[in-house]
Amino acid sequence: MARFPEGWVLDQVLPELRGAISKSRGLFVDLATLLGLVGASLVIGSAIVLGASSDVFLNMPSVLIVIVGSLCVVLAKFSFAQFLGAFKVAGRAFSFKLPDTEEMITEVIDIANTARKQGVLALEEKTISLPFLEQGVQFLLESQPAETIEKLMQKERLMTLDRNRWGAKVFRALADVGPAMGMIGTIVGLVQMLSNMEDPKSIGPAMAVALLTTLYGAMMATMFASPIADKLELRMTEEARMQALIIDAVIAIQEGRNPRVIEQMLSSYLPPSKRDQSGDADAQRQ
Repeated sequence: MARFPEGWVLDQVLPELRGAISKSRGLFVDLATLLGLVGASLVIGSAIVLGASSDVFLNMPSVLIVIVGSLCVVLAKFSFAQFLGAFKVAGRAFSFKLPDTEEMITEVIDIANTARKQGVLALEEKTISLPFLEQGVQFLLESQPAETIEKLMQKERLMTLDRNRWGAKVFRALADVGPAMGMIGTIVGLVQMLSNMEDPKSIGPAMAVALLTTLYGAMMATMFASPIADKLELRMTEEARMQALIIDAVIAIQEGRNPRVIEQMLSSYLPPSKRDQSGDADAQRQ
């Protein structure tokens, strides 16, 4: 049997796995979201298969009441554009395009050094990683005043937050409505069961079918809608924080501050442990 050197898997397989997962310019698959949803589904599915016949847990009227009914109720709460936009935004729960904070600080410091040494016009040849930063660099090229840059970029930041917030609200509403629709379906099933009690043997199966809507509603809310809403809110917070960093950096560059001063200012966006490492690196350079 062929023997591989120690550490071969870590050195060879894992980089290829990361390469397959990673996409262009920092786009990656969020394994926490993916593994969490798939893992929860496998646990529930395994319990169903090992405990009884899986056919017992499939009921089309219950599916219609919970899924279609919940979607209709949520649609009534929002505009059509907000409703459809939420499902487009939902992809951000599984993949995201923001670079690491340290990488962003490194990029903006490189831009600051270029602007200081070669002039602002040299930034035209720079490759920018994020559209929001690219917009800020364009303001620098246009020689916009710092006050104007801050006003325009803050407005764009607030509009982006608003769009992302509506996506999270739609899924939060779906998480609230799902269990309620499940309970409604259960009550409908109980009424139908109690109205026809001539055959006592049919009471048990009818009761099981009635309870399925409650199960479907709880699963949709707990295993799908609520995690996506929470993850979208997390993404929204991360993007808002990154945009605040970019705004501070662009304004500092426009004001002509020293790149080292800008780096020290932006280090407040780093966790304390990484902030200390950044300070030690600056001390070594000096």
